Amino acid sequence: MAVKLTKNEQKKQKDALKQFERYLPTLQLKKQQLQVCIRQLSRQVEDLRRRQAELVDSLSAWIAVYGENSLFGPDGDIRKLVVVDEIVRGRGNIAGVIVPTFERISFKDIPYSFYDYPLWVDRGIEALKDCAAFDAEIRVLGEQEELLEKELRTTSQRVNLFEKVKIPEAKENIRVIGIYLGDQETSAVVRGKIAKKKLEKGA
Repeated sequence: MAVKLTKNEQKKQKDALKQFERYLPTLQLKKQQLQVCIRQLSRQVEDLRRRQAELVDSLSAWIAVYGENSLFGPDGDIRKLVVVDEIVRGRGNIAGVIVPTFERISFKDIPYSFYDYPLWVDRGIEALKDCAAFDAEIRVLGEQEELLEKELRTTSQRVNLFEKVKIPEAKENIRVIGIYLGDQETSAVVRGKIAKKKLEKGA
């Protein structure tokens, strides 16, 4: 981009450079914060998935027994007793980004007969509710991660723009204007000396 080779333009470029150099560290800090937060979210999701898998593993023995027992039939499917009523979400702020937060999950109260289900039905219902709660929380954390990654991409682009384009461009413009103004000043001095000599000769 061509710039005007004037003192006003030189001042404008110097002011812009100061702004860029003042703003860049803030952007770099935000980029680091976002990277740290994304790593923390990934660890949280991994931890929740591990705990959910452990819960499922701990129930696998009686799930197998229940699945193989023809007495309960398709109408006795325990999953029918666990129906999500509401997932309550809030709003939070992570590294300057507004994100959804998981508050709680509630389930519909579905009555059932103890004659129609195995003895461990209460434990099974609680386990299914816990699994559903894990799913809901993991989903919200996934949304948080997605939003933070989007912000990280934008911030990284700005950091690159400042580091690789704006700051070098402003420095180069200041250098070019400085050389031009220096040459003009030298030319003016030379012209002044020539004019002075001509005047002296004329006198």
